[in-house]
Amino acid sequence: MIRNIYLPILFLCFSAIVCEARTIRVLAIGNSFSEDAIEQNLYELAAASGDTAVIGNLCIGGCELQKHAYNAIHDAPAYRYRKIDTDGHMTQTDRMTIKAALSDDAWDIVTLQQASHYSGIPDSYTPWLKMLADYVRENTTNDPVIGFHQTWAYASTASHWAFVYYKNSQTEMYNKICEATQQAMDEAGISLVIPTGTAIQNCRATSLGDNLNRDGYHLDLKIGRYIAACTWYCALFNKNIIDNSYCPDSVDSQDASIARLAAKAAVGSPWKADVIIPSF
Repeated sequence: MIRNIYLPILFLCFSAIVCEARTIRVLAIGNSFSEDAIEQNLYELAAASGDTAVIGNLCIGGCELQKHAYNAIHDAPAYRYRKIDTDGHMTQTDRMTIKAALSDDAWDIVTLQQASHYSGIPDSYTPWLKMLADYVRENTTNDPVIGFHQTWAYASTASHWAFVYYKNSQTEMYNKICEATQQAMDEAGISLVIPTGTAIQNCRATSLGDNLNRDGYHLDLKIGRYIAACTWYCALFNKNIIDNSYCPDSVDSQDASIARLAAKAAVGSPWKADVIIPSF
């Protein structure tokens, strides 16, 4: 009985730690899919919970891991670099190198990703993902966590030239992405995954349906991008996304609730999109 009186105090202390405001600095080495995921909504989601997200995105459209690795080794000034600072202000620098971006801030997390067309092909990751991960480790001084951005399968009606690799099947593509990503992360020594692909797939099983892409592969500018940002926030900050108050004006509040539920489910189960999300 005496011991039990301390439980409320311990709970309050734990809650204070979990809810403490945080600043996380994340750099994505990616392409248009990282642009879809983090250049909008992520900063606002963090701010709504009292947190701050400093966001960097190194982008080349359609860039594959092999090309990223080549650019790193040769210090190629090939990237458009956008950065969102602590005040939410975005700046852009053209002809940026990976090395220069890595030294531009004390990044807590650096994420890597494969181009969508090769995302479900295991051989396309080797040895490039490990080379890039090692390059990041060797060219940063604060030992950032290296994460992997799991991208999404194409819409079932997509006409993308690479859809044939997956028998023009969305389910086949999603499953192949999960298999290839897990294997590649293990080989590269990466443990953090941002499961955007699973969050999108979760939403496709709800009233949102298979209407989350603007061209069959890039995300819809409204709800699709919001789903992705919710997933990133949940994965990076490890906080409850369900009650987050931020919802862009362009997104219906019920759709936003589905997006947040899907993101939470994906972070909890990143490799299996069979979680039932209620449709409102």
